[in-house]
Amino acid sequence: MLRAKYHDYCSAQVADILLRLPPDEMYVVAEKAARERGDAPARSWEEMVRGATAWLSARIPLPPFEAWVADYRAHPERYEAYLMGLWRSRGDGEAD
Repeated sequence: MLRAKYHDYCSAQVADILLRLPPDEMYVVAEKAARERGDAPARSWEEMVRGATAWLSARIPLPPFEAWVADYRAHPERYEAYLMGLWRSRGDGEAD
């Protein structure tokens, strides 16, 4: 369960950044991601979002799982606002 919550937290952090990007900046990030991968430029908005998501996920400072768990156990209330609820359907059998 904690690993699912961690993935939910990380997804929320990336989504928050993506939602703050204006469309022209999303295009710039997606183009940069495609160039770095050696791929053709994105042809659709969905491809741009997918490319920008992967690029940002690899670059934004997210805590390692072990550090996140330690802090979550100490202060779970700090994280509730950042969880999107995806963990409820992605439980991996790990106890809370």
